Amino acid sequence: MSRKPAEGGRSGARPRGGEDGEVTQNDVRGDGTLTDIRERRRPGPDDGAREPDGGGPDADDGVPEERHSAVRPRRRRRVLRWTASALALLLLSTAGAGYLYYRHLNDNIKKDALNLGDAKDRASVPTANAAGQKPLNILLIGSDARDTKENQELGGAKETFGGVPLADVQMLVHVSADRSNMSVVSMPRDTLLQLPKCTDPDTGTVYRATTGRVMTNTSLGRGGPGCTVATWEKLTDIHIDHFMMIDFAGVVAMADAVGGVPVCVDANVYSHTPDGHGSGLRLPAGTTPVKGEQALQWLRTRYGFEDGSDLARAKAQHMYMNAMVRQLRRNATLGNPGALRALAEAATQAITVDDGLGTVKKMYDLAVELRKVPTDRITMTTMPNRYVGARVEPTSDAAKLFRMVRDDVALDGKDPKKPAAAPSAAVTADQAAPDAEIAVQVLNGTRTDELGPARGRASDVARLLKDKGFTGALADPSSATSEETTVVRYPSADLEGDARRIAQVLGLPASAVQKSTDVSGITLVVGADWRTGTAYRAPKDDGKAPRSAQAMNASDDSQCMHVNPAFTW
Repeated sequence: MSRKPAEGGRSGARPRGGEDGEVTQNDVRGDGTLTDIRERRRPGPDDGAREPDGGGPDADDGVPEERHSAVRPRRRRRVLRWTASALALLLLSTAGAGYLYYRHLNDNIKKDALNLGDAKDRASVPTANAAGQKPLNILLIGSDARDTKENQELGGAKETFGGVPLADVQMLVHVSADRSNMSVVSMPRDTLLQLPKCTDPDTGTVYRATTGRVMTNTSLGRGGPGCTVATWEKLTDIHIDHFMMIDFAGVVAMADAVGGVPVCVDANVYSHTPDGHGSGLRLPAGTTPVKGEQALQWLRTRYGFEDGSDLARAKAQHMYMNAMVRQLRRNATLGNPGALRALAEAATQAITVDDGLGTVKKMYDLAVELRKVPTDRITMTTMPNRYVGARVEPTSDAAKLFRMVRDDVALDGKDPKKPAAAPSAAVTADQAAPDAEIAVQVLNGTRTDELGPARGRASDVARLLKDKGFTGALADPSSATSEETTVVRYPSADLEGDARRIAQVLGLPASAVQKSTDVSGITLVVGADWRTGTAYRAPKDDGKAPRSAQAMNASDDSQCMHVNPAFTW
């Protein structure tokens, strides 16, 4: 796994002042804190009439109204505003360090390649909205590496020292294009998936795509975090802009620097089994602030929470992150420059990031975007799944959840009501082959978690196409698959017009036409939204995440983990 020095962080190299927003000695106040970089940056053509603090008059700066004062020092107000997003914890912590720390902090940051998969497995970059904004997708990875004495002591399992690391925590953070909301999707570590081909950037080792399904946490050992990114992109078709990875020691250091984060259990809990399993977490009933090693224990606990599964652990992790959001937004102690410097030191030493986040300045720029999201628009979810033996697999609800994220739809259902999906535009004669010459394979994808496949749907729709002049339509007799909505997939640009023509004739929305390297020709998958009839009708959508995603809002401070009675004291 590569560890390239961050930009501007080489020993003896002096940052060039004023170029591309880099920090210079002139950016440092007399007390050693940074002048706001945004105040010193030359205005660009896209700045417009932007508010000087990055938000409008009603922006949530995380400070209770009664604490605002005209006489409060300007620096402290700015520092408090920097604590606007707990999910940006690793980013925000670096923004308050002084110039003397700048190059040192850059040297702390470890970097690795973003995506180790083949181009055919990568998701398309989303298009900008009318305002020129694009969503942000960041994959958070928790590594169980026992590669140092400290990680070994914290992680236990001495026999695994120096072994292949596993991605035991995987959370996709999606920030909407307009920065009005944030969605987080956790994938259980024991999710069974087919992993994509990955190439180690350091050794050139090629890890072939798996033919069978394996646990998703093994992706980290196939060349590094870039293979975990590739796995997510192949599964979800969501383009990932950045990743951030942290290990056991990093979690402890960060938790110590942040201070106590309040967590709640509904009974006394001790995570320990007679044969030595468990995180060792021991808490009394009620709310307790945890930090350092105790915070790591909370984040790792399975035995003692609910059914003892990885799903219960993900729920506890969401509760911790939500509490951290609230804690940071009201924690006035972060106005202390010393506390901020300690947080900056811990953050930059704790994480590995992709090249796109490899400097303090780049992290700060991302933090500016993340802090715009108000607490009550942050939604935590777990990928809907079902058990396969002791493991889990994604369900059709997972496909819906991924589609919502991919389409930049807020998971809390608070987005303004959008117009119905636009029908496919008319296709001219020069954009598609004659109908009779278009070959299309029709598959039955009507199976759902609750319903079996609608029998004969591939044949019915293939016959419908033939009646409309598409004599090359052919029903695929293979077993029914599961597709939430009806889609028309095509493998290359020269067939896009033909695919759009199919969608137009069937009355499918433009969004149903998708480019995919998983097909060799035009493929129509009749989804669960078209189980009967010859006329397609777009399904109604309530605009909310599926109930099985167990959505949790970051502003809800009533969250409390249920303790398994077998683990009380």
